[in-house]
Amino acid sequence: MAGARALLRHCPLLLPQDRHGTAYEGFVTAQGRDFHIRILLPVDLQLKNARIECSWHLKKILHGYRHILKQRLHSCPDLVSFMVELKTVLEIALKNTQDLHIPRPPEYYSCLVRDLEILGWNRVAYVDTGLTTVKLKAEDSCGRQHLITLKLNAKYPTEPPGCLVDFPVPFALSWMPQNSLIDIYNQFLAALESLKEFWDALDEIDGKTWVLEPENPTRSATTRRIAIGNNVSVNIEVDPRHPNMLPECYFLGADHEVNPLRTKLNNNMHLWDPEISLLQNLRELLEVDFPSRVVLEKNDFAKECGICYAFRLEGSVPERVCDEPRCGQPFHHACLYEWLQGLPTSRQSFNVIFGECPYCNK
Repeated sequence: MAGARALLRHCPLLLPQDRHGTAYEGFVTAQGRDFHIRILLPVDLQLKNARIECSWHLKKILHGYRHILKQRLHSCPDLVSFMVELKTVLEIALKNTQDLHIPRPPEYYSCLVRDLEILGWNRVAYVDTGLTTVKLKAEDSCGRQHLITLKLNAKYPTEPPGCLVDFPVPFALSWMPQNSLIDIYNQFLAALESLKEFWDALDEIDGKTWVLEPENPTRSATTRRIAIGNNVSVNIEVDPRHPNMLPECYFLGADHEVNPLRTKLNNNMHLWDPEISLLQNLRELLEVDFPSRVVLEKNDFAKECGICYAFRLEGSVPERVCDEPRCGQPFHHACLYEWLQGLPTSRQSFNVIFGECPYCNK
């Protein structure tokens, strides 16, 4: 209910079309204009597998921002967060679309070229032919490569450019009319360093464990689903501001496998040490050795879905496991839902469906 109220507050013209919360249709508002949009979610409500349908006009406006929106779909925890991000990107896109038709004075070009020369062309990754979009590259203290995309309007430098970054938190640009690209670049570098510990923690997890989801995480992604054993995994949500604190943990697998892990987490929570790495803390609290990329292949501990016989389906891996200890067959949420809906013996309560395992009939 809280999520529905938050969505109504941010997007009052976007309404649910079914009782399961898998389809929304209506309008998104930006700069006083309404744009028709339809959002279709899978049965498991995972945003990363959502489909967005919109008018041709809105599609044209957002064409240059598709990769940004795709990243946000993978990193936003819920629909409300994504709609807030969508409105922000739409505001920037509309502003830049309007600016394209405003002739730029000669001072705009001379000022921009001067700023680029002061900044150094070695820091420039891309400039479009109209000199309205600039991508700057930077390397943080750990050698990770990053990009910031600047959308400049006709009043630059009196007004700041729009900034798009692959960050897990908003990039708040501080700007004065006398500022230049070098000021943006320095703020970008400072923001990179503020996120160093967050990226260090997730890089260690990505390098030393088998991450099942996301398959190719962006720098803005705050979640990791880490394999623990045969069809057992833990999904963690790391706070970018406090990466050394205990993350939210959600276990996936059969009850007889995950219940002991939940018990260990609850009993050992007081042992969490912010002075050691996130991965080492998880090892000690859960009393497990996560499967290593060096020692094991993914198929050593991850089985295909028992219905579609594939491991990855539209970006998702099997997340439901039969609770019968002698079975333990995994299934994709979507596959199992569709299978159970077709059985006359299944019953449904709201958006939860109950039925027999396709393998062991339990």
